[in-house]
Amino acid sequence: MTPADHADFVDVHAHFVTESYVERATAAGHERPDGMAAWPAWSPETHLDLMDRHRITTAVLSLSSPGVHFGDDAAARRLAREVNEYAAALAQDHPGRFGSFAALPLPDVNGALDEIAHVFDELGADGVTLLSNAGGVYLGDPRLEPVFAELSQRNAVVFLHPTSPPGWQQAALGRPAAMVEYLFDTARTVTDLLLAGVMARHPGLQIIIPHCGGVLPVLADRMDEFAKLFVRPHHSATADVTELLRRFHYDTAGTAFPRQIPALLGLVEPDRLLFGSDYCWTPTSVADAHIAAIDAAETPLPGSTWRSLTTANAQRLFPRLAA
Repeated sequence: MTPADHADFVDVHAHFVTESYVERATAAGHERPDGMAAWPAWSPETHLDLMDRHRITTAVLSLSSPGVHFGDDAAARRLAREVNEYAAALAQDHPGRFGSFAALPLPDVNGALDEIAHVFDELGADGVTLLSNAGGVYLGDPRLEPVFAELSQRNAVVFLHPTSPPGWQQAALGRPAAMVEYLFDTARTVTDLLLAGVMARHPGLQIIIPHCGGVLPVLADRMDEFAKLFVRPHHSATADVTELLRRFHYDTAGTAFPRQIPALLGLVEPDRLLFGSDYCWTPTSVADAHIAAIDAAETPLPGSTWRSLTTANAQRLFPRLAA
């Protein structure tokens, strides 16, 4: 057994919920969030049990969809502050086991800027979570420019997580948005981010795209071709779409094998890949199967495992983890 076999995972795609958060989201109409059957059960103890069984040293926790903004800016600010302080306290109570990607009350830009300052300067957050759209506001929208400028200045890690697009109930045909709509809304917002020139203007951004990039690996060349034919002559962004996509980081959450990771490796280098379990929105038994598939798969780098490879990548992105 090689040293790589003994490596532990760092989980950058791990979720939490609290009773208070679920109550407020449910009261706002999210009884079956994004078409799922119910909210998942979660506690620090059950999460630590999963981590211990699968040798996950640290889980960087985040809220999933539908986020914290349910139509009222002031209420969204209060809820973001509540869940972010809960996650920070959890990390203090379990040193080295938990980190956090802070929630922001977007599309309230001023509230988001206040919360960015609080979570980085006071709470020591590892980064922030941005949903693929905030009430229909996608990431290339000019209204979000102050948010990206602040995050870039801080060289912040941004965890991108999909949510339902506007009108998703009709598009999803009665099925959960997480099955198909999540992946296409990820591609939609990343396309907007790139073609609006956000990455070019803000090189300090370090963005993690979830779910092995979703459909982006197979759409990358098509996006690049359309950008050159119909978009690029009228826009200041100059880099190839495929080249820009190689600047992102990507997590393994979801069905990484047998097909998604090989497709992603046709687009990006192995040093851009990070481990993600998607627990607690992925049930324990399914998370177990996903992790077993990752452990059984060969890596593109001789002498490495997916554990050693993704953990080394995470430690470069989050230097505190290496310490």
